[in-house]
Amino acid sequence: MNADASARAESTVMHVRCPDRLPEEVYRQVLEQLADLSPVVQALPPSAALVELRGALRYHGADARRLGEVLRIRTISRLGVDVRVGIGPSVTVAATASAQVPTRGGVLAIEPDHADEWLGPLPVEALYGIGPRQATALRDYGIHCVGLLATVPPATVQRLLGGKAGRLAAERARGNDPRPVIPRALPDSATVRRVFSQHTLDGTAVRAALLDLVVQLGHLLRQRGQAARALTLTLRFAGGTSWDKTRRLSEPSAHEDDLRVLAYQLMDAAGLQRGRLTGLVLKGQDLIDAAQVAQQLSLDGAREDRLAAEAAMDRIRAKYGQGVVGPATIFRRVS
Repeated sequence: MNADASARAESTVMHVRCPDRLPEEVYRQVLEQLADLSPVVQALPPSAALVELRGALRYHGADARRLGEVLRIRTISRLGVDVRVGIGPSVTVAATASAQVPTRGGVLAIEPDHADEWLGPLPVEALYGIGPRQATALRDYGIHCVGLLATVPPATVQRLLGGKAGRLAAERARGNDPRPVIPRALPDSATVRRVFSQHTLDGTAVRAALLDLVVQLGHLLRQRGQAARALTLTLRFAGGTSWDKTRRLSEPSAHEDDLRVLAYQLMDAAGLQRGRLTGLVLKGQDLIDAAQVAQQLSLDGAREDRLAAEAAMDRIRAKYGQGVVGPATIFRRVS
């Protein structure tokens, strides 16, 4: 069998799941590891990705399972992150397989000739794309596994789940999923978040937590050599509701002074009174390379001193870690 025929015989789609709540910067680094395996990587934020392996199999001279194991070794050794890897002949099979891997990480490769046999016994909710409500509707009709779903006439599945959803579920249960992996990078943004251990009404504590996020975001942007043109603040409340607002900076920046002023303006715009907060999310958006930001001659000596102190703190953080230095308010109020 020649190399092209061998590649066609392999399962060529890889679906990678990262741990939940993975910081965005670490997720980006996982995507970089994927790009070392194949040039065709589709980011599925916040914590998953697809990889087309067809060309990679020929280039690396390895089978798909071996590439999955190589990926795990690299993410564990370089990033301290273990991933779940599913490999199959289609997006549906690969993504369904990755969900069957234990949460601690691993690789599950499904060969094309055995995909239907492997899918059949799985519960319907395990099929990628089937949500809880759809699974309940199918089970109420007596369809409790993927194999049974594959035998039901598509028209019946459409009546149960709705037109498009039913058609897709019926096709994918039969192993029909022609979707290609479409190269897509992670949107150019940077996100930091804080979850409160208890619902809080303490405005001073919330402001201190926001300042801590500003410090984290500024440091992250400077590490990446980027500057933000806009900030989005999201407030999450008890009961599952949220509020968010976006404003643009007067000029792109990664400096805490500029980010703090706008972040406080966003917080003030929320008009908080007695809202019980469960978390904050601060996102720098519309990022550009920091080298593109014009360096203005400043006559503000105090600002220049703050920027010099910021650079010194960056050097300390690089040597000793993120949490060793920062505004006194953070260390007093943020626990």
